[in-house]
Amino acid sequence: MSSVTESSAILHQLRKETSPFHDAVEQNSFNLALTAGTVTAADTARFLAKMYGFLQPYEHQLQAHAAAFGPEWQLDQRYRAPLILEDLPHFGYAGIPPRCPVLLPLATRAQLLGAMYVLEGSTLGGQVIARQLDKAGITAHAFFTGRAERTGPLWKAFCQLLSEAAAEDPATVVASAILTFQTLSAWLNQP
Repeated sequence: MSSVTESSAILHQLRKETSPFHDAVEQNSFNLALTAGTVTAADTARFLAKMYGFLQPYEHQLQAHAAAFGPEWQLDQRYRAPLILEDLPHFGYAGIPPRCPVLLPLATRAQLLGAMYVLEGSTLGGQVIARQLDKAGITAHAFFTGRAERTGPLWKAFCQLLSEAAAEDPATVVASAILTFQTLSAWLNQP
């Protein structure tokens, strides 16, 4: 089987098997207000605080396991939790947001790859959200803008690397992606 075929197979499997869980994440109050055109600065601050509480522990684990990834993964360009801390003061949010109490099991490279699939994919949606926030007059969105014009190329590079690395343990990668979506959805919808 060629690398291109394997690439298509794992990405197709991830998209297919995570689809209902991805859809569930998008049903949070922030996204619903964004879609309805009623999003406020307070909605945005709450969402960003929740995302920080989820993203920071994940990124901490990714940093702790950085030796399992080579320089081609460009991990230094993939950390986004600090961008949330740039945004929150613009909304009057002081301090550090609470962490998600349910930590993802991220002890293996395959588990990290599943979580990375979800959180790297979110950078694509962030670009769309940034434009929607601009229309709503909410301009503090470093987190959503994130990598700006580098978003697409970084996502494509990630997909290629994931396609090759996932061959080690594709079932764990998919299970981790599903669990990441489920845990994120539960955290975002928690009051």
